[in-house]
Amino acid sequence: MFHDRARYQSTQGYQLAPVRFSRLDAARYVVTNDAGEYVVLSRQELVDFIGHSLPPDRPTYQALKSRHFLFDAHSRVALELLALKYRTRAEQLANFTGLHIFVVTLRCDHSCAYCQVSRQAEGRLEFDMSQEHADRALDFMFRSPSPALKIEFQGGEPLLHFERIRYIIERAKAMNAVHGRALQFVIASNLSRLTDEVLDFCRVHGVLLSTSLDGPEDLHNAQRPVRGGDSHRRTLDAIQRARQALGPDGVSALMTTTHASMERVEDIIDEYVRQGFRSIFLRNLSPYGFAVRQRASRQYGVEAWVEFYKRGLAHILRINAQGYPLQEEFAAILLQKIFSPRGSTYVDLQSPAGIGIGALVYNYDGAVYASDEGRMLAEMGDFSFRLGHLSRDSYESIMTSETLLAHLSDTMPEGAPMCSDCAFLPYCGADPVFHQATKKDAVGHKAFSAFCKKQMGVLRHLIGLLEDDAQARDILMGWR
Repeated sequence: MFHDRARYQSTQGYQLAPVRFSRLDAARYVVTNDAGEYVVLSRQELVDFIGHSLPPDRPTYQALKSRHFLFDAHSRVALELLALKYRTRAEQLANFTGLHIFVVTLRCDHSCAYCQVSRQAEGRLEFDMSQEHADRALDFMFRSPSPALKIEFQGGEPLLHFERIRYIIERAKAMNAVHGRALQFVIASNLSRLTDEVLDFCRVHGVLLSTSLDGPEDLHNAQRPVRGGDSHRRTLDAIQRARQALGPDGVSALMTTTHASMERVEDIIDEYVRQGFRSIFLRNLSPYGFAVRQRASRQYGVEAWVEFYKRGLAHILRINAQGYPLQEEFAAILLQKIFSPRGSTYVDLQSPAGIGIGALVYNYDGAVYASDEGRMLAEMGDFSFRLGHLSRDSYESIMTSETLLAHLSDTMPEGAPMCSDCAFLPYCGADPVFHQATKKDAVGHKAFSAFCKKQMGVLRHLIGLLEDDAQARDILMGWR
């Protein structure tokens, strides 16, 4: 049934749904709602929209109406649809803790200057996780109601304590015969101790590997020194062996941006292409562990990193346009936040923060932390995010502890000063550990927050590309 033209040209006015707006660039504003929908408006369009004077025959009016920014006499269902979309994005909270990080050792054979975890020497066996703590951590993990459970092994270098990894995986699978969850296992390793025994075990049990590749040989070797000075060669050899044993997607890689990386983003990306990777995460340095003690985390500012990121993303888009599919993971996460009905499950960009309810960390010594960064902060003497201990505390007492509940209450941007009015709120989240580390306050002052500057800088750039560059938009939309 078709309605007459007058139905779409109502003069009865319209009402605004809850909206937020922020400047996108010198001439435009981005307007968002709680469901993560966005529209880009000129200043005059924004003034007309907010002033209830936007004519209904304008394309802008229809765009705002279709995305639930306004409703009129013919769109009363808009609020119900907006609420449904908001509920859909929040549904993942009900699944509760899906990521469980087991720090099986702090020992490591590399001596990276930017190390965030305060590694220990290879012979320091007292920094290994005991079987008792492993058993208790597994009991905690299966108390989570999440239908999917991911165990990630961290270090130090976790393969230095492979016997504990083997035990945890085998026991988790045995326990899962009763619990019936979807289990996933990942070992985050520099791969220097990747033996045939380890590869065979990973192949049989479906274990994925994640490693570090900081760029070309000279850069990687300088940033990730190892005895013998051939870290890059060892890493590439191990990656090839892992791919042969586990398949092309059996191993992924991460890079970390240091001062030495800043002028070499194209070189770093080209190295990932040479090595056959289909994704790269342009990751900034975090202010924890040796990265702080050796001042590595203070060698460049957030503005410099954002420019590094923009150059890198432009290079990645050119590579895609030439026919090689390469995805930048940080952009992909943000695009999921913008376009996916369910948003993204990425722990670091949740509201409330993903600490505890998105991830739990079981440290080598039995301490339980709300996030991996929280245990890194503890190595610096700040125990703000330690929730309890496997030997002393129950699952219930840890998950209802005042420490966790207070942090969750503080990390809902919808109620935080400056965040509550920011158009980028649906795409951000909170990073309480970063703010605790840099400002000694888990909420932080947003006007001076490097986390906020990073998020807004990247989001403005992404939205600008989506609006102004048709080729870039086609490529980016394939990543979400």
